[in-house]
Amino acid sequence: MPNDTLITNAPLAPLKGLVRLMRPRQWVKNGFVLAPLLFSGLFLDSTFVVNALIAVLLFCVGSSATYIINDIRDIEHDRRHPKKSVTRPLASGVVTVPAALILLVVLYVLLILSWFIASDVVLVIIAYMLLNLAYTFFLKHQPVVDIFVIASGFMLRVYAGAMALAVPVSSWMFITTLCLALYLASVKRRQELAQSGKKGRKVLEHYSVSLVDRYAEMSATGALLFYSMFVMSAHPDLVVTVPLVLFGLFRYWFVVEALEGGESPTDALLGDWQLLLTIIVWAMACGWALWPA
Repeated sequence: MPNDTLITNAPLAPLKGLVRLMRPRQWVKNGFVLAPLLFSGLFLDSTFVVNALIAVLLFCVGSSATYIINDIRDIEHDRRHPKKSVTRPLASGVVTVPAALILLVVLYVLLILSWFIASDVVLVIIAYMLLNLAYTFFLKHQPVVDIFVIASGFMLRVYAGAMALAVPVSSWMFITTLCLALYLASVKRRQELAQSGKKGRKVLEHYSVSLVDRYAEMSATGALLFYSMFVMSAHPDLVVTVPLVLFGLFRYWFVVEALEGGESPTDALLGDWQLLLTIIVWAMACGWALWPA
C-alpha cells in the first residue's frame, strides 16, 4: 500500500511544485488591494466588489510571475541555503527550469489578455513587475533601497485597488501603507540577520540587528501616528480601530521576538491566531464604521 501511494502521488509532485512556485501563501499580501474598497465605503456595490476582486486576482498573477523570475535567478544560491534548498521547488529539483518558464509565459499571457478587462490595473501591475525585476537583478543588493522597494510593492497594491474602482487614493492611506510596509520589511531583514546571519543574503552584510530594529520602531510609530491622524481627520468613527492597530503592532513584534517569526510576514500572520483574529476584527470594525447610512 505505501508503495502504491508513492507511485500514485509521484506524477502529482511536479504539479504541486508548480503551484508552490507561484507561492500562493504570499497572495495574502494582495489583500492590500482591497483597502480602497473598504475605506471608500463602496463594498456594498456588487460591481465595485467584482472589480476589486479582479484586481486582487490579477495582482496574484503578476506577483507569482515575479516570484518565478526571482527563483530562477537565485536557483544556485537557494540550493546552498539550508531551508530554501528544500522548500523552493526549483532549488529542490521538484520543478525544472523549462517547466517554470512555461508557467511564466502562461502568467504573462493571462496578464496580456486581462488588458482588455482592466487596463488601468494591469498598468500598475506592470510597474510592480518592472520594479521587482530591478529588485531581483540589482536593487536587492542596495542597503536601505531594498527595504523601500519592498514597501513600494505594497503601495502599488493599494494604488491598483484604487484604479480598479476609479477612486482617488487618500494621501493618508499612502503614507500609512508606506510606514506599515517599511515596518514589515525591516522586521523581515532583522529576522534574516538573527536566524541566518549576514550570509543569508548579500545586502545583510550592510545591516545590523540594532540598525533594522530602529528602522522597524520608527516605521511602526509612523504607521500608528499617520493612521490615527487619518482616522481623526477623515473618518472619526474609525477611532475604535486604533487600539486594534496598536495591538496588532505589539503582537507582531511579540511573534518576531518571542516566537522567532517575522522572516516571512505571511507565515507570521497565518501562524498566529491572535494576529489573524486582530486583522479580522479590525476589518469588521472598519466595515461597521464605514457602512453607508
